[in-house]
Amino acid sequence: MPMARPNDFSLPALFAALDQRRRERELSWAAVAAEMNGGQQRPRSLSATTISGVGRRTAAEGDGVLQMLLWLGRSPESFVPGLAAGDRHLLRSPGPGRVLRWDTKGLFSALDAERRHRQLTWASAARDVGLTPGMMRALAKGGRMSVPAVMRLVRWLGRPASEFTHATDR
Repeated sequence: MPMARPNDFSLPALFAALDQRRRERELSWAAVAAEMNGGQQRPRSLSATTISGVGRRTAAEGDGVLQMLLWLGRSPESFVPGLAAGDRHLLRSPGPGRVLRWDTKGLFSALDAERRHRQLTWASAARDVGLTPGMMRALAKGGRMSVPAVMRLVRWLGRPASEFTHATDR
């Protein structure tokens, strides 16, 4: 992950919000993880140590952060300094037994369209965002994204992060 920027998604602020809500509800981190996982152990379920350690990291797995945000009822934008967060930014519940994930292929398509619109090379677009061209092009294959990197991309696009999520069964 490239160097942090002042307007990056704040993982320490996310941790503080999680911890505050956990304390208000008098829950253990294991109970928080169980709620976030919908009481189901799935491949890629969030662990209590992943959740409780998020504030000490410079980057976190993006799909896991989505589960944390859903549990809080907060938008990704609400943890990015300088971004206004309204109702259009709220994440949609994936529904029972489903998980919200980043739509990396959709994000790649939007990035490529915006890059072409601005008449930029991948290298120039990547410099603007603060990532490497390879990180941006890798989205075309799908896969995983980290936070704050994914939020740098949606901020560059000027669109709500919620537009780049989808529900899945796994």
